[in-house]
Amino acid sequence: MIFAAFAVDDAEGVVLAHSHRLPGRVLKKGLVLDRDAVAALRTAGHVQVIGARFEAGDVAENVAAEVFATALSSAGLSRGRAGTGRVNIHADAAGLFVVDAARLSRLNGIDEALTAATLADQVPVAAGDMVATIKVIPFAVPQAVLDRAAAAVAEAGVPFALHPFRRLTVGLVLSQLPGLKESVIEGTIAATEARVVGLGGRLLPPLTCAHAETPIAAALQALRRDGADIVLVAGASATVDRRDVGPAGVVRAGGRILHFGMPVDPGNLICLGELDGAPALVLPGCARSPKPNGIDVVLRRLFAGLPVGPDDIARMGVGGLLKDTEARPLPRARAAGKPEPVLGRAGVAAVVLAAGQSSRMAPYHKLLVTDRGGKTMIARVVDNVLSSGVRPVLVVVGHRAAELQAALGGRPVSFVAAADYAEGLAASLKAGIAAVPPEARGALVCLGDMPLVTGRMLDRLVAAYDPDEGRAIVVPTHQGKPGNPVLWDRRYFGEILALAGDRGAKALLERHAEEVAEVDMGDDAVLRDFDTPESLATLPAKLRPADELGHG
Repeated sequence: MIFAAFAVDDAEGVVLAHSHRLPGRVLKKGLVLDRDAVAALRTAGHVQVIGARFEAGDVAENVAAEVFATALSSAGLSRGRAGTGRVNIHADAAGLFVVDAARLSRLNGIDEALTAATLADQVPVAAGDMVATIKVIPFAVPQAVLDRAAAAVAEAGVPFALHPFRRLTVGLVLSQLPGLKESVIEGTIAATEARVVGLGGRLLPPLTCAHAETPIAAALQALRRDGADIVLVAGASATVDRRDVGPAGVVRAGGRILHFGMPVDPGNLICLGELDGAPALVLPGCARSPKPNGIDVVLRRLFAGLPVGPDDIARMGVGGLLKDTEARPLPRARAAGKPEPVLGRAGVAAVVLAAGQSSRMAPYHKLLVTDRGGKTMIARVVDNVLSSGVRPVLVVVGHRAAELQAALGGRPVSFVAAADYAEGLAASLKAGIAAVPPEARGALVCLGDMPLVTGRMLDRLVAAYDPDEGRAIVVPTHQGKPGNPVLWDRRYFGEILALAGDRGAKALLERHAEEVAEVDMGDDAVLRDFDTPESLATLPAKLRPADELGHG
Protein backbone atom coordinates (compact mmCIF):
# COMPACT_ATOMS: atom_id res chain seq x y z
CA MET A 1 0.00 0.00 0.00
CA ILE A 2 1.32 3.42 -0.95
CA PHE A 3 0.35 6.22 1.45
CA ALA A 4 1.15 9.66 0.10
CA ALA A 5 -0.10 12.97 -1.20
CA PHE A 6 -1.52 12.39 -4.68
CA ALA A 7 -2.22 14.95 -7.36
CA VAL A 8 -5.97 15.23 -7.80
CA ASP A 9 -5.61 14.50 -11.52
CA ASP A 10 -4.02 11.16 -10.58
CA ALA A 11 -6.23 10.34 -7.59
CA GLU A 12 -8.87 8.06 -9.07
CA GLY A 13 -8.86 4.82 -7.07
CA VAL A 14 -7.13 6.39 -4.07
CA VAL A 15 -8.62 5.78 -0.62
CA LEU A 16 -9.21 9.16 0.98
CA ALA A 17 -7.31 9.57 4.27
CA HIS A 18 -9.20 12.64 5.49
CA SER A 19 -12.70 13.96 4.91
CA HIS A 20 -13.20 16.91 2.59
CA ARG A 21 -16.17 19.26 2.77
CA LEU A 22 -17.07 20.43 -0.73
CA PRO A 23 -19.93 22.65 -1.89
CA GLY A 24 -23.04 20.50 -1.64
CA ARG A 25 -21.33 17.29 -0.51
CA VAL A 26 -18.80 15.73 1.83
CA LEU A 27 -16.18 13.22 0.75
CA LYS A 28 -15.60 11.08 3.81
CA LYS A 29 -12.43 9.45 5.02
CA GLY A 30 -12.16 5.94 3.61
CA LEU A 31 -13.96 6.77 0.36
CA VAL A 32 -12.43 5.25 -2.76
CA LEU A 33 -12.28 8.20 -5.14
CA ASP A 34 -14.09 7.68 -8.42
CA ARG A 35 -14.18 9.94 -11.47
CA ASP A 36 -17.05 12.07 -10.11
CA ALA A 37 -15.34 12.57 -6.74
CA VAL A 38 -12.08 13.56 -8.42
CA ALA A 39 -13.96 16.05 -10.60
CA ALA A 40 -15.66 17.52 -7.52
CA LEU A 41 -12.29 17.96 -5.80
CA ARG A 42 -10.87 19.62 -8.88
CA THR A 43 -13.87 21.96 -9.19
CA ALA A 44 -13.49 22.92 -5.52
CA GLY A 45 -9.89 23.96 -6.16
CA HIS A 46 -8.04 21.02 -4.61
CA VAL A 47 -4.78 20.13 -6.32
CA GLN A 48 -3.80 17.16 -4.16
CA VAL A 49 -5.25 14.76 -1.62
CA ILE A 50 -3.68 12.56 1.01
CA GLY A 51 -4.63 8.92 0.76
CA ALA A 52 -3.64 5.35 0.02
CA ARG A 53 -3.31 3.46 -3.23
CA PHE A 54 -3.42 -0.31 -3.04
CA GLU A 55 -0.67 -2.47 -4.49
CA ALA A 56 -0.80 -6.03 -5.79
CA GLY A 57 -1.68 -8.42 -2.97
CA ASP A 58 -3.27 -5.76 -0.74
CA VAL A 59 -6.61 -6.59 0.89
CA ALA A 60 -8.96 -3.71 1.75
CA GLU A 61 -9.52 -3.10 5.47
CA ASN A 62 -13.13 -4.36 5.66
CA VAL A 63 -12.38 -7.50 3.69
CA ALA A 64 -9.28 -8.11 5.79
CA ALA A 65 -11.26 -7.65 8.99
CA GLU A 66 -13.85 -10.17 7.79
CA VAL A 67 -11.11 -12.68 6.93
CA PHE A 68 -9.35 -12.25 10.29
CA ALA A 69 -12.63 -12.47 12.20
CA THR A 70 -13.61 -15.61 10.29
CA ALA A 71 -10.34 -17.25 11.31
CA LEU A 72 -11.25 -16.44 14.93
CA SER A 73 -14.72 -17.98 14.72
CA SER A 74 -15.79 -19.90 17.81
CA ALA A 75 -18.98 -21.69 18.81
CA GLY A 76 -21.42 -19.49 20.71
CA LEU A 77 -20.01 -16.24 19.31
CA SER A 78 -21.42 -14.17 16.43
CA ARG A 79 -19.63 -11.69 14.20
CA GLY A 80 -21.04 -8.36 13.13
CA ARG A 81 -20.48 -6.75 9.77
CA ALA A 82 -17.18 -5.07 9.01
CA GLY A 83 -17.08 -1.29 9.09
CA THR A 84 -14.01 0.99 8.99
CA GLY A 85 -11.88 -2.11 9.34
CA ARG A 86 -13.63 -3.34 12.47
CA VAL A 87 -15.67 -6.45 13.25
CA ASN A 88 -17.29 -6.81 16.66
CA ILE A 89 -17.91 -10.22 18.21
CA HIS A 90 -20.86 -10.86 20.53
CA ALA A 91 -21.97 -13.68 22.82
CA ASP A 92 -24.95 -15.74 21.62
CA ALA A 93 -25.88 -16.83 25.15
CA ALA A 94 -25.11 -16.13 28.80
CA GLY A 95 -21.87 -17.79 29.81
CA LEU A 96 -18.28 -17.46 30.94
CA PHE A 97 -15.89 -15.77 28.51
CA VAL A 98 -12.42 -17.28 28.71
CA VAL A 99 -9.23 -15.90 27.11
CA ASP A 100 -5.77 -17.43 26.69
CA ALA A 101 -3.71 -14.27 27.18
CA ALA A 102 -0.46 -15.78 25.88
CA ARG A 103 -2.03 -16.97 22.62
CA LEU A 104 -3.85 -13.67 22.11
CA SER A 105 -0.61 -11.74 22.66
CA ARG A 106 1.23 -13.89 20.10
CA LEU A 107 -1.55 -13.27 17.61
CA ASN A 108 -1.41 -9.51 18.14
CA GLY A 109 2.37 -9.66 17.64
CA ILE A 110 2.18 -11.03 14.10
CA ASP A 111 1.84 -7.63 12.47
CA GLU A 112 0.86 -4.15 13.63
CA ALA A 113 -1.89 -4.08 11.00
CA LEU A 114 -4.01 -6.74 12.76
CA THR A 115 -5.38 -6.37 16.28
CA ALA A 116 -7.78 -8.37 18.43
CA ALA A 117 -9.03 -6.96 21.75
CA THR A 118 -11.19 -8.90 24.22
CA LEU A 119 -12.77 -8.72 27.62
CA ALA A 120 -10.68 -9.93 30.53
CA ASP A 121 -10.35 -13.65 31.21
CA GLN A 122 -13.11 -15.41 33.18
CA VAL A 123 -15.74 -12.71 32.70
CA PRO A 124 -19.44 -13.63 32.91
CA VAL A 125 -21.42 -12.21 29.99
CA ALA A 126 -25.05 -12.02 28.92
CA ALA A 127 -26.45 -12.90 25.51
CA GLY A 128 -25.68 -10.06 23.13
CA ASP A 129 -22.70 -8.68 25.05
CA MET A 130 -19.71 -7.66 22.96
CA VAL A 131 -16.77 -9.84 23.99
CA ALA A 132 -14.13 -8.98 21.39
CA THR A 133 -13.38 -6.59 18.58
CA ILE A 134 -11.18 -7.13 15.52
CA LYS A 135 -9.58 -3.98 14.08
CA VAL A 136 -7.48 -3.61 10.97
CA ILE A 137 -5.33 -0.53 11.49
CA PRO A 138 -4.37 0.63 7.95
CA PHE A 139 -6.60 0.93 4.90
CA ALA A 140 -5.25 -2.34 3.52
CA VAL A 141 -3.30 -5.40 4.65
CA PRO A 142 -0.99 -7.56 2.53
CA GLN A 143 -2.49 -10.99 1.87
CA ALA A 144 0.70 -12.53 3.26
CA VAL A 145 -0.02 -11.00 6.68
CA LEU A 146 -3.54 -12.43 6.69
CA ASP A 147 -2.14 -15.83 5.72
CA ARG A 148 0.32 -15.76 8.64
CA ALA A 149 -2.46 -14.86 11.07
CA ALA A 150 -4.75 -17.60 9.76
CA ALA A 151 -1.91 -20.15 10.04
CA ALA A 152 -1.19 -19.08 13.62
CA VAL A 153 -4.83 -19.57 14.62
CA ALA A 154 -4.98 -22.91 12.83
CA GLU A 155 -1.90 -24.10 14.71
CA ALA A 156 -2.65 -22.78 18.22
CA GLY A 157 -6.42 -22.48 18.13
CA VAL A 158 -8.74 -19.54 18.71
CA PRO A 159 -7.45 -17.76 21.85
CA PHE A 160 -10.89 -17.11 23.34
CA ALA A 161 -14.14 -18.99 23.85
CA LEU A 162 -17.58 -18.72 25.37
CA HIS A 163 -18.70 -21.48 27.72
CA PRO A 164 -22.50 -21.18 28.06
CA PHE A 165 -23.97 -21.53 31.52
CA ARG A 166 -25.82 -24.80 32.09
CA ARG A 167 -29.14 -25.11 33.92
CA LEU A 168 -27.94 -26.82 37.09
CA THR A 169 -29.77 -27.69 40.29
CA VAL A 170 -28.07 -26.68 43.53
CA GLY A 171 -28.64 -27.93 47.07
CA LEU A 172 -27.83 -25.94 50.21
CA VAL A 173 -27.28 -27.23 53.75
CA LEU A 174 -27.22 -24.70 56.59
CA SER A 175 -25.87 -25.90 59.92
CA GLN A 176 -27.05 -24.22 63.12
CA LEU A 177 -25.68 -23.50 66.57
CA PRO A 178 -27.56 -22.05 69.55
CA GLY A 179 -27.80 -18.28 69.29
CA LEU A 180 -27.52 -18.14 65.47
CA LYS A 181 -30.03 -15.52 64.34
CA GLU A 182 -32.78 -16.51 61.94
CA SER A 183 -31.99 -13.40 59.90
CA VAL A 184 -28.50 -14.78 59.22
CA ILE A 185 -29.96 -17.99 57.82
CA GLU A 186 -32.48 -16.08 55.71
CA GLY A 187 -29.76 -13.79 54.37
CA THR A 188 -27.57 -16.75 53.42
CA ILE A 189 -30.42 -18.41 51.56
CA ALA A 190 -31.29 -15.19 49.73
CA ALA A 191 -27.67 -14.53 48.68
CA THR A 192 -27.20 -18.12 47.53
CA GLU A 193 -30.43 -18.21 45.56
CA ALA A 194 -29.57 -14.93 43.83
CA ARG A 195 -26.23 -16.40 42.73
CA VAL A 196 -27.75 -19.65 41.49
CA VAL A 197 -30.69 -18.06 39.67
CA GLY A 198 -28.42 -15.36 38.25
CA LEU A 199 -26.42 -18.10 36.53
CA GLY A 200 -29.55 -19.75 35.18
CA GLY A 201 -29.82 -22.47 37.81
CA ARG A 202 -32.36 -23.64 40.40
CA LEU A 203 -31.98 -23.84 44.17
CA LEU A 204 -33.67 -26.76 45.93
CA PRO A 205 -35.47 -26.01 49.20
CA PRO A 206 -32.56 -25.50 51.64
CA LEU A 207 -32.09 -27.94 54.53
CA THR A 208 -31.10 -26.91 58.04
CA CYS A 209 -29.45 -29.19 60.60
CA ALA A 210 -27.26 -29.21 63.69
CA HIS A 211 -23.65 -28.10 63.31
CA ALA A 212 -22.21 -31.62 63.38
CA GLU A 213 -20.78 -33.91 60.71
CA THR A 214 -23.44 -36.67 60.90
CA PRO A 215 -26.52 -34.45 60.34
CA ILE A 216 -24.64 -32.47 57.68
CA ALA A 217 -23.81 -35.75 55.92
CA ALA A 218 -27.45 -36.88 56.04
CA ALA A 219 -28.64 -33.56 54.59
CA LEU A 220 -26.09 -33.72 51.77
CA GLN A 221 -27.20 -37.23 50.83
CA ALA A 222 -30.83 -36.13 50.83
CA LEU A 223 -30.07 -33.24 48.48
CA ARG A 224 -28.21 -35.54 46.11
CA ARG A 225 -31.22 -37.87 46.05
CA ASP A 226 -33.40 -34.87 45.21
CA GLY A 227 -31.33 -34.18 42.10
CA ALA A 228 -28.75 -31.61 43.22
CA ASP A 229 -25.92 -31.24 40.65
CA ILE A 230 -23.92 -29.18 43.15
CA VAL A 231 -24.17 -29.26 46.96
CA LEU A 232 -23.19 -26.40 49.25
CA VAL A 233 -22.61 -26.32 52.99
CA ALA A 234 -22.98 -23.03 54.88
CA GLY A 235 -21.59 -23.72 58.32
CA ALA A 236 -22.76 -22.01 61.48
CA SER A 237 -19.12 -21.12 62.13
CA ALA A 238 -16.22 -20.51 59.76
CA THR A 239 -14.27 -23.51 58.48
CA VAL A 240 -10.67 -23.28 59.67
CA ASP A 241 -9.29 -26.66 58.59
CA ARG A 242 -10.04 -29.36 56.00
CA ARG A 243 -10.97 -31.64 58.96
CA ASP A 244 -13.43 -29.15 60.46
CA VAL A 245 -17.15 -29.96 60.83
CA GLY A 246 -18.33 -28.98 57.34
CA PRO A 247 -15.62 -30.87 55.40
CA ALA A 248 -15.98 -33.81 57.78
CA GLY A 249 -19.67 -33.94 56.90
CA VAL A 250 -18.80 -34.23 53.21
CA VAL A 251 -16.44 -37.13 53.96
CA ARG A 252 -18.96 -38.90 56.20
CA ALA A 253 -21.54 -38.64 53.39
CA GLY A 254 -19.15 -40.67 51.23
CA GLY A 255 -17.32 -37.81 49.55
CA ARG A 256 -13.77 -36.49 49.66
CA ILE A 257 -12.00 -33.17 50.09
CA LEU A 258 -9.92 -31.99 47.14
CA HIS A 259 -8.62 -28.62 48.29
CA PHE A 260 -8.93 -26.19 51.18
CA GLY A 261 -8.41 -22.47 50.70
CA MET A 262 -8.05 -20.32 47.60
CA PRO A 263 -6.08 -17.21 46.55
CA VAL A 264 -9.24 -15.09 46.30
CA ASP A 265 -10.15 -12.46 48.88
CA PRO A 266 -12.81 -12.36 50.21
CA GLY A 267 -13.37 -16.09 50.01
CA ASN A 268 -10.06 -17.56 51.16
CA LEU A 269 -11.65 -20.21 53.40
CA ILE A 270 -13.61 -22.14 50.79
CA CYS A 271 -13.32 -25.93 50.86
CA LEU A 272 -13.66 -27.85 47.61
CA GLY A 273 -14.87 -31.44 47.71
CA GLU A 274 -16.70 -34.08 45.69
CA LEU A 275 -19.69 -36.27 46.55
CA ASP A 276 -20.85 -39.01 44.17
CA GLY A 277 -19.34 -37.15 41.23
CA ALA A 278 -20.95 -33.82 42.15
CA PRO A 279 -19.03 -30.77 43.39
CA ALA A 280 -19.42 -30.30 47.16
CA LEU A 281 -18.41 -26.89 48.48
CA VAL A 282 -18.11 -25.80 52.09
CA LEU A 283 -18.68 -22.07 51.86
CA PRO A 284 -16.59 -19.31 53.42
CA GLY A 285 -18.37 -16.99 55.82
CA CYS A 286 -18.39 -14.18 53.26
CA ALA A 287 -20.73 -16.26 51.05
CA ARG A 288 -23.57 -15.12 53.34
CA SER A 289 -23.18 -11.70 51.70
CA PRO A 290 -24.36 -10.85 48.17
CA LYS A 291 -21.08 -8.98 47.59
CA PRO A 292 -18.57 -10.61 45.18
CA ASN A 293 -16.37 -13.27 46.76
CA GLY A 294 -14.65 -16.56 45.99
CA ILE A 295 -17.85 -18.59 45.67
CA ASP A 296 -18.86 -16.47 42.65
CA VAL A 297 -15.62 -17.36 40.88
CA VAL A 298 -16.09 -21.07 41.56
CA LEU A 299 -19.80 -21.23 40.71
CA ARG A 300 -19.29 -19.47 37.38
CA ARG A 301 -16.78 -22.10 36.32
CA LEU A 302 -18.98 -24.97 37.49
CA PHE A 303 -22.05 -23.62 35.68
CA ALA A 304 -19.93 -23.11 32.56
CA GLY A 305 -18.82 -26.75 32.66
CA LEU A 306 -15.18 -25.88 33.41
CA PRO A 307 -13.07 -27.87 35.89
CA VAL A 308 -12.41 -26.57 39.38
CA GLY A 309 -9.55 -28.59 40.84
CA PRO A 310 -6.50 -27.69 42.94
CA ASP A 311 -4.53 -26.52 39.89
CA ASP A 312 -7.43 -24.35 38.71
CA ILE A 313 -7.77 -22.77 42.15
CA ALA A 314 -4.02 -22.10 42.29
CA ARG A 315 -4.35 -20.00 39.10
CA MET A 316 -7.08 -17.77 40.53
CA GLY A 317 -4.69 -15.43 42.32
CA VAL A 318 -4.33 -13.04 39.39
CA GLY A 319 -7.45 -10.92 39.66
CA GLY A 320 -8.33 -12.66 42.92
CA LEU A 321 -8.34 -9.50 45.00
CA LEU A 322 -12.05 -8.67 44.93
CA LYS A 323 -12.18 -6.22 47.81
CA ASP A 324 -13.19 -2.69 46.88
CA THR A 325 -13.78 -3.56 43.24
CA GLU A 326 -16.88 -3.18 41.14
CA ALA A 327 -18.08 -6.59 40.02
CA ARG A 328 -19.70 -7.13 36.64
CA PRO A 329 -23.43 -7.73 37.16
CA LEU A 330 -24.65 -11.29 37.05
CA PRO A 331 -25.73 -11.96 33.48
CA ARG A 332 -29.25 -12.97 34.43
CA ALA A 333 -29.90 -10.46 37.15
CA ARG A 334 -33.39 -9.82 35.78
CA ALA A 335 -34.23 -13.50 36.21
CA ALA A 336 -33.44 -13.13 39.90
CA GLY A 337 -36.08 -10.42 40.20
CA LYS A 338 -33.67 -7.51 40.30
CA PRO A 339 -34.80 -4.25 38.67
CA GLU A 340 -33.57 -3.47 35.21
CA PRO A 341 -30.55 -1.11 35.22
CA VAL A 342 -31.28 2.56 34.64
CA LEU A 343 -28.79 2.64 31.77
CA GLY A 344 -28.10 -0.20 29.37
CA ARG A 345 -24.57 -1.46 28.82
CA ALA A 346 -24.34 0.38 25.49
CA GLY A 347 -24.67 3.67 27.36
CA VAL A 348 -27.30 4.94 24.90
CA ALA A 349 -30.83 6.02 25.81
CA ALA A 350 -33.84 5.80 23.49
CA VAL A 351 -36.10 8.82 22.90
CA VAL A 352 -39.43 7.94 21.27
CA LEU A 353 -41.20 10.98 19.83
CA ALA A 354 -44.96 10.64 20.33
CA ALA A 355 -46.13 14.16 21.14
CA GLY A 356 -47.42 15.34 17.76
CA GLN A 357 -51.01 16.21 16.88
CA SER A 358 -51.33 13.62 14.07
CA SER A 359 -52.97 16.29 11.93
CA ARG A 360 -52.60 14.36 8.65
CA MET A 361 -54.84 11.59 10.04
CA ALA A 362 -57.39 13.79 11.78
CA PRO A 363 -59.78 13.15 13.42
CA TYR A 364 -57.92 9.96 14.31
CA HIS A 365 -54.61 9.77 16.16
CA LYS A 366 -52.20 7.63 14.18
CA LEU A 367 -50.34 6.38 17.26
CA LEU A 368 -53.56 5.16 18.87
CA VAL A 369 -54.81 3.23 15.84
CA THR A 370 -55.18 -0.44 16.82
CA ASP A 371 -53.82 -3.04 14.42
CA ARG A 372 -55.17 -6.52 13.76
CA GLY A 373 -52.84 -7.91 16.38
CA GLY A 374 -54.56 -5.84 19.04
CA LYS A 375 -51.77 -3.32 19.53
CA THR A 376 -51.73 0.41 19.02
CA MET A 377 -49.03 1.78 16.75
CA ILE A 378 -47.20 3.42 19.67
CA ALA A 379 -47.23 0.14 21.60
CA ARG A 380 -45.81 -1.67 18.58
CA VAL A 381 -43.01 0.89 18.23
CA VAL A 382 -42.14 0.92 21.92
CA ASP A 383 -42.13 -2.89 22.11
CA ASN A 384 -39.65 -2.94 19.24
CA VAL A 385 -37.43 -0.48 21.10
CA LEU A 386 -37.68 -2.52 24.30
CA SER A 387 -36.54 -5.62 22.39
CA SER A 388 -33.22 -3.87 21.76
CA GLY A 389 -30.42 -3.30 24.24
CA VAL A 390 -31.04 0.47 24.45
CA ARG A 391 -32.02 1.75 27.88
CA PRO A 392 -33.68 3.72 29.33
CA VAL A 393 -36.63 4.25 26.98
CA LEU A 394 -38.09 7.76 27.20
CA VAL A 395 -41.44 8.41 25.50
CA VAL A 396 -42.19 12.06 24.75
CA VAL A 397 -45.91 12.82 24.96
CA GLY A 398 -48.02 15.92 24.37
CA HIS A 399 -51.25 15.71 22.35
CA ARG A 400 -53.61 13.17 24.01
CA ALA A 401 -50.88 12.27 26.46
CA ALA A 402 -53.13 10.41 28.91
CA GLU A 403 -54.35 8.03 26.19
CA LEU A 404 -50.82 7.36 24.97
CA GLN A 405 -49.66 6.58 28.50
CA ALA A 406 -52.61 4.23 28.94
CA ALA A 407 -51.74 2.46 25.67
CA LEU A 408 -48.25 1.80 27.06
CA GLY A 409 -49.41 0.75 30.52
CA GLY A 410 -47.12 -1.68 32.32
CA ARG A 411 -44.12 -1.18 30.03
CA PRO A 412 -40.76 -0.18 31.59
CA VAL A 413 -40.62 3.28 30.04
CA SER A 414 -40.48 6.83 31.35
CA PHE A 415 -42.79 9.54 30.04
CA VAL A 416 -41.57 13.03 29.21
CA ALA A 417 -44.07 15.86 28.77
CA ALA A 418 -43.50 18.27 25.89
CA ALA A 419 -45.57 21.22 27.02
CA ASP A 420 -45.04 23.18 23.80
CA TYR A 421 -45.49 20.22 21.42
CA ALA A 422 -47.80 22.26 19.19
CA GLU A 423 -44.85 24.41 18.11
CA GLY A 424 -43.42 21.58 16.02
CA LEU A 425 -41.12 18.59 15.96
CA ALA A 426 -38.17 20.47 17.47
CA ALA A 427 -40.11 21.06 20.71
CA SER A 428 -40.72 17.33 21.20
CA LEU A 429 -37.16 16.47 20.31
CA LYS A 430 -35.75 19.03 22.75
CA ALA A 431 -37.97 17.75 25.55
CA GLY A 432 -36.74 14.21 25.02
CA ILE A 433 -33.06 15.14 24.77
CA ALA A 434 -33.30 17.29 27.90
CA ALA A 435 -34.60 14.24 29.81
CA VAL A 436 -31.76 11.88 28.79
CA PRO A 437 -29.88 10.80 31.96
CA PRO A 438 -26.59 12.66 32.42
CA GLU A 439 -24.62 9.40 32.47
CA ALA A 440 -25.83 8.41 28.97
CA ARG A 441 -23.28 8.69 26.18
CA GLY A 442 -25.86 9.38 23.52
CA ALA A 443 -29.50 9.14 22.45
CA LEU A 444 -31.25 7.11 19.77
CA VAL A 445 -34.15 9.25 18.54
CA CYS A 446 -37.04 7.08 17.32
CA LEU A 447 -40.26 8.18 15.64
CA GLY A 448 -43.51 6.91 17.09
CA ASP A 449 -45.02 6.20 13.66
CA MET A 450 -42.35 3.76 12.38
CA PRO A 451 -43.54 0.33 13.59
CA LEU A 452 -41.46 -1.64 11.08
CA VAL A 453 -38.12 -0.66 12.65
CA THR A 454 -37.05 -3.65 14.73
CA GLY A 455 -34.98 -3.95 17.88
CA ARG A 456 -32.28 -5.74 15.90
CA MET A 457 -32.01 -2.71 13.61
CA LEU A 458 -31.57 -0.46 16.62
CA ASP A 459 -28.85 -2.73 17.99
CA ARG A 460 -27.00 -2.49 14.66
CA LEU A 461 -27.03 1.31 14.91
CA VAL A 462 -25.66 1.15 18.44
CA ALA A 463 -22.95 -1.30 17.35
CA ALA A 464 -21.78 1.20 14.70
CA TYR A 465 -21.62 4.06 17.21
CA ASP A 466 -18.03 4.96 18.15
CA PRO A 467 -17.27 8.66 18.68
CA ASP A 468 -13.56 7.94 19.16
CA GLU A 469 -13.41 6.68 15.58
CA GLY A 470 -15.46 9.53 14.11
CA ARG A 471 -18.82 7.75 14.21
CA ALA A 472 -20.59 10.13 16.59
CA ILE A 473 -23.86 10.25 14.62
CA VAL A 474 -25.30 7.04 13.19
CA VAL A 475 -27.92 7.08 10.43
CA PRO A 476 -29.66 4.05 8.90
CA THR A 477 -29.90 3.98 5.11
CA HIS A 478 -31.61 1.95 2.42
CA GLN A 479 -30.34 2.07 -1.15
CA GLY A 480 -28.41 5.22 -0.30
CA LYS A 481 -31.35 7.10 1.23
CA PRO A 482 -31.02 8.19 4.88
CA GLY A 483 -33.79 7.27 7.29
CA ASN A 484 -34.66 7.02 10.96
CA PRO A 485 -33.99 6.53 13.84
CA VAL A 486 -30.80 8.54 14.29
CA LEU A 487 -28.27 8.05 17.08
CA TRP A 488 -26.72 11.24 18.43
CA ASP A 489 -23.65 11.48 20.64
CA ARG A 490 -24.03 13.69 23.70
CA ARG A 491 -21.70 16.31 22.20
CA TYR A 492 -24.58 17.43 19.93
CA PHE A 493 -27.22 17.75 22.63
CA GLY A 494 -26.56 21.46 23.04
CA GLU A 495 -27.19 22.12 19.36
CA ILE A 496 -30.35 20.00 19.42
CA LEU A 497 -31.67 21.97 22.39
CA ALA A 498 -31.20 25.16 20.36
CA LEU A 499 -33.43 23.98 17.49
CA ALA A 500 -36.80 25.55 16.69
CA GLY A 501 -39.75 24.91 14.40
CA ASP A 502 -40.81 21.70 12.66
CA ARG A 503 -37.62 20.68 10.84
CA GLY A 504 -36.06 18.43 13.47
CA ALA A 505 -32.28 17.93 13.37
CA LYS A 506 -31.74 17.48 9.62
CA ALA A 507 -29.63 20.64 9.45
CA LEU A 508 -27.30 19.22 12.09
CA LEU A 509 -26.71 16.12 9.98
CA GLU A 510 -25.53 18.35 7.14
CA ARG A 511 -23.44 20.50 9.45
CA HIS A 512 -21.64 17.50 10.96
CA ALA A 513 -21.51 15.25 7.92
CA GLU A 514 -17.93 14.20 8.67
CA GLU A 515 -19.04 12.57 11.91
CA VAL A 516 -21.97 10.69 10.36
CA ALA A 517 -21.75 6.92 9.99
CA GLU A 518 -24.25 5.34 7.63
CA VAL A 519 -25.52 1.79 8.25
CA ASP A 520 -27.15 0.11 5.27
CA MET A 521 -30.11 -1.84 6.64
CA GLY A 522 -31.10 -3.68 3.46
CA ASP A 523 -34.69 -2.93 4.42
CA ASP A 524 -36.88 0.07 3.67
CA ALA A 525 -38.40 0.01 7.18
CA VAL A 526 -36.09 2.87 8.14
CA LEU A 527 -37.64 5.04 5.41
CA ARG A 528 -41.31 4.32 6.12
CA ASP A 529 -43.41 6.32 8.52
CA PHE A 530 -47.20 5.97 8.60
CA ASP A 531 -49.06 9.22 9.13
CA THR A 532 -51.98 9.10 6.66
CA PRO A 533 -54.89 6.67 6.20
CA GLU A 534 -53.48 5.76 2.79
CA SER A 535 -50.06 4.86 4.25
CA LEU A 536 -51.67 2.51 6.78
CA ALA A 537 -52.98 0.41 3.92
CA THR A 538 -49.38 -0.33 2.86
CA LEU A 539 -48.49 -1.94 6.19
CA PRO A 540 -48.07 -5.74 6.42
CA ALA A 541 -51.48 -7.36 6.82
CA LYS A 542 -51.22 -8.05 10.56
CA LEU A 543 -50.22 -4.44 11.27
CA ARG A 544 -53.04 -2.81 9.35
CA PRO A 545 -55.93 -1.18 11.24
CA ALA A 546 -58.38 -3.53 12.90
CA ASP A 547 -61.16 -1.95 10.83
CA GLU A 548 -61.35 0.47 7.94
CA LEU A 549 -60.51 3.57 9.94
CA GLY A 550 -58.93 2.04 13.03
CA HIS A 551 -59.56 3.05 16.61
CA GLY A 552 -58.43 6.37 17.86
